[in-house]
Amino acid sequence: MSGRRIITALSMILRMLFRRRIVIISLAVIPVVFLTVVELTASSKIILFRLASLDKNIFLEQSQKAVSLIFFSCTATGFLVSFLGMNLMQIDNDVNRRLVLCGYNPVELLFASLISLLLVIFSMAVYIGLLINVFIPVMHLHLYIIGLSLIGYVYGCYGLLIGSLIKGKLEGVFLIVLLANIDVGWLQNPMYYAEAHNNLIIRYLPAYNPSQSAIIAAFTDYSGANARFLSILYGSVFLILSMLIFYNKMRIKK
Repeated sequence: MSGRRIITALSMILRMLFRRRIVIISLAVIPVVFLTVVELTASSKIILFRLASLDKNIFLEQSQKAVSLIFFSCTATGFLVSFLGMNLMQIDNDVNRRLVLCGYNPVELLFASLISLLLVIFSMAVYIGLLINVFIPVMHLHLYIIGLSLIGYVYGCYGLLIGSLIKGKLEGVFLIVLLANIDVGWLQNPMYYAEAHNNLIIRYLPAYNPSQSAIIAAFTDYSGANARFLSILYGSVFLILSMLIFYNKMRIKK
């Protein structure tokens, strides 16, 4: 494996991404739209809720608007990064195949895609973390940014898996929207979770631990270390599966 080839592939991927204006516009504008709509429509009524990963006797009091802003910042991160991960696998499929024929190792291309995805995830998390402070104060901004990064990592790796597994863009979009809409866009809302009849299902969904980590950091002084560890574990399972599928597709069979 050559570091020089990884850097070359990485620069090609980043140039390809940022040549497409829709990518930059989506990453910059969609979070603002999400949060602005919540700010204009959500109630300021104080609500009582419990975060599932904390002790059962610990209840938090926050305004409905504050909870919704934090939750939808997680939603925007998950949605955007999952689509980006899928596109990284699908859009350069033919190019990657030619690079392999020219001597590149599939692992080198995978590392380049992963590094580019991680760079975008961290940039998105910092951007949304700073943006959310315009709307409400966050107790632990650095831990909140880590929580957003973990949501991006889990759903970005899920996007890589879908992009490796599915050739068709429509089918890939359907699988992304189906899980992201149900999970990070709905069931991980702390207000919904408190009234859910079957919490066990929600606990096993991909966004559960990273969402808990972000919300704990935003509103409390409690530790979210366990949720962060499980988030890395969950995302790494998606990553390993996507790497195995991609390698099998790209390797030259003798």
